[in-house]
Parts: sequence; structure tokens; C-alpha cells
Amino acid sequence: MQIAFYLSGLVAILATLRVVTGTHPVHALLYLIVSLIAVAMVFFALGAPFAGALEIIVYAGAIMVLFVFVVMMLNLGESAVEQERAWLQPKAWVGPAVLTAVLLIVMIVTLVSGDYSGTISGETLTAKMVGISLFGPYLVIVELAAMLLLAALVAASHLGRSDAHDEADLARDRQRELSEQAQASARPARETPIDAPQDTRSTQEGKA
Repeated sequence: MQIAFYLSGLVAILATLRVVTGTHPVHALLYLIVSLIAVAMVFFALGAPFAGALEIIVYAGAIMVLFVFVVMMLNLGESAVEQERAWLQPKAWVGPAVLTAVLLIVMIVTLVSGDYSGTISGETLTAKMVGISLFGPYLVIVELAAMLLLAALVAASHLGRSDAHDEADLARDRQRELSEQAQASARPARETPIDAPQDTRSTQEGKA
């Protein structure tokens, strides 16, 4: 299990780097799925199969399907790829690279100087134990988190509807302006054939 832990951690790090540095959205989503599965393997290696199963079912399953639907609805093409390439400039990597280097140094110093035996040990955390903890001493925290998520869902729905109504109003105004411009441009074209016979009649009467 120790080898599986380190290999899964390495795969998760490399896949996450490809998610951040990738320019194509679909490829980034595929690497994100690999990263989530690798994190689930880390949980399995640590003796938490329930957390690993949730990582695969909820995140690598349901959440990733939602991401794929969003990418399909937005219809991201070559313009999105060019925009990502424009954002991924070298100056944008200075801050994250420095912070990552600091965390890496701290981790190496902790592993070298600390009492590190090199083995992974602990009890297996089952789903029954998680349920007893969540609906026992942490019941109030779980209910507060549920209320917070519900409020965030209602707020997102309200904001999405407001934006949709604003966009619909703008689309109606543009359609109305276009129709008015089309009617204004079509009126002289219809009036010219009617005026032409009147001019010819007046000229014929003048000659007579």
C-alpha cells in the first residue's frame, strides 16, 4: 500500500499540472478525471475507502459530467484555446512557482528532520463510522453546511435568472431596432415605383 500511495500521489501531481497548463478544455477535463481518481487511490491507501468511493462517484463521476455539459453548452473552440495561451504567460507563473517551492522546501525539511518511519498505518474508516460521526457529534456542522449550500444554490439560481432576463431584454431590443431599420429601409423602395407613373403623367399632361 505504501508504493500505491506514492505512485498515486505522483500521478495526481502530474495530472493536476497538466490540468493547469493545458489549453484545450476537453483535454484538461480528462486530466482532471485522472487526478481525481489518483486522489481516490491515495484515500484507499490511507485506509479511507469511503472517502475514496465518494471521490470517484461524486467528483470523478457527477461533477465531471456537469463540467462536460458546461463545455458542450459553451461550445468552446479554437478561440478559447488562443485565449488560454494568451493567459498562460511566464509572468503568471512567478507567484505560484514561488509558493510551490516554499511548500516543497517545508515538506522536505519536515520529512528529513522529523520522526518519519516511512510506513503508513491506521484504522480503516468505514462508511458506518463516517455516518456515526456526521450524525452524532458533528450534526450541527452538517446541518449548517447543508443550509449554506442551499443558500448558495438559491443565490446562483437567482443571479442566473437575472442575467438571463437581462440578456433576453437586450436581445429583444436589438431585434426591435433591426426590424425598425429594415422597415425604414424598405419604405423608400416601395414608394419609388408608385411615384414614377405620377411623374410620367404630369410630363405627358404638360406636353399636351
